[in-house]
Amino acid sequence: MSKGMLIDTTRCIGCRACQTACKSWNNLPGVKTTFSDTWSNPRYLSSADFTRIIFREDLHADGTVGWHFIKRQCMHCNDPACVSACPVAALQKLANGPVVYDDSRCIGCRYCMMACPFQIPKFQWDSAVPFIRKCTFCADRQAVGLEPACATTCPTSALLFGDRQELIAAAWRRIHQNPGRYHPEVYGEKIAGGTAKLYLTAQSFEALGLNHQGFRTDLGETPQGVYGREWMGKVPFVALAVGGLTLGLYAINRRRAELAAAEAAAKHEGKEV
Repeated sequence: MSKGMLIDTTRCIGCRACQTACKSWNNLPGVKTTFSDTWSNPRYLSSADFTRIIFREDLHADGTVGWHFIKRQCMHCNDPACVSACPVAALQKLANGPVVYDDSRCIGCRYCMMACPFQIPKFQWDSAVPFIRKCTFCADRQAVGLEPACATTCPTSALLFGDRQELIAAAWRRIHQNPGRYHPEVYGEKIAGGTAKLYLTAQSFEALGLNHQGFRTDLGETPQGVYGREWMGKVPFVALAVGGLTLGLYAINRRRAELAAAEAAAKHEGKEV
């Protein structure tokens, strides 16, 4: 059964314990980072940073200031664009939810980076032998019955791991039971065909200004993998067309060369006579 994670941003205190747990479990190197304009750190996801807490400041009507903390990582789409765009099946969607990557298959085309609507896959630009890196939803931990590292370390239970459908039901119960606490939407339930990562927020993602941070609200409910398969389905025909055109040009140029050689030989023989 497909697993998911419910991220209740109203419970997040911005401690970034999940970032540390992710680094530790995945043995990711420590790198020098900088703060964003809203004090988020690191500023962006990278091949060495799979998880990031986005900070958002909010001025209330009474003049007080509030904070919103939003965890960002791979969404692990139900029908991922990255998987459908990969020509060598280096990325795969597992039945229990994670989207995983196989180094040995990758050819470095980076189609997955271009296809992902959430801007998640990152390339190891500073490596002599670069690969794609991203959150794996702790597929290795799940395989032995453990929860993702980030979920186990959260001190406020802002991260809830479990069956995706049960998490969706739990999310809507929270919304109905606390109508003033939550924006009435479960981000990830239907957008882009649905994702394993589900979000509850106090405000809409538009109001929080998170569209440019990868939380797009313009994707509709169409599974993103559809577009990748449609595009990749045309590749064989394009390859055949390009191959045929190349062979045709080669044949024409060769024939021209043969005719030019024959003409030159005829002129040479005429001069000798």
